[in-house]
Amino acid sequence: MHAGSKPNIPDADPLVDLAHQRRGLFKVAGLGVVACVVGLFAGYLLLPRYFDFPEALTDRFVFWARLQVFLLIWVAMGVGAVSRGRRRSAQDIRGSAYGPPSPRVAIRIAFLQNSLEQAVLASGAYLALITLLAGPALSLLVSAAVLFGIGRVTFFLGYQRGAPGRGFGFVLTVLPTLLGYAWALFLITRQLFA
Repeated sequence: MHAGSKPNIPDADPLVDLAHQRRGLFKVAGLGVVACVVGLFAGYLLLPRYFDFPEALTDRFVFWARLQVFLLIWVAMGVGAVSRGRRRSAQDIRGSAYGPPSPRVAIRIAFLQNSLEQAVLASGAYLALITLLAGPALSLLVSAAVLFGIGRVTFFLGYQRGAPGRGFGFVLTVLPTLLGYAWALFLITRQLFA
């Protein structure tokens, strides 16, 4: 970029009805919250009936390490999707240094970036929680990982429909993580003042 030149940032699309997009987003976000509550609650009630969850700290760390596969697989799939998209597009084959991506590859890049951000956040929450929880309570992390996966799929499939299209998947991905951080902070604070 030359001195004094403006970066190539597109203006907001004047055809986007922001109020409509926001209403749709809040509606699907509400559905996402309900789905998260049901999913976490069902997992907590059902999974301990069929599976034993670790008690010892070292076993809980192994459990956490294995959960990472269910988070990072979405990052790997995003990398693969971007790579495949670039190989199949004349506009994208040279790489991001040579110009803006095609719309199809741009969606894949957005999915990859969001998946990476969400996986890092979820990994940190899960790590904190495995040091604070043991036994059946760890079933919540399995439920969160399942919701993460469903959230990634619905986020990607709905991306082209704007905020309402990706909102449900975003909430399924992020809400269990945010609840995990809140719970970890509560448990840590309670331990400090006990």
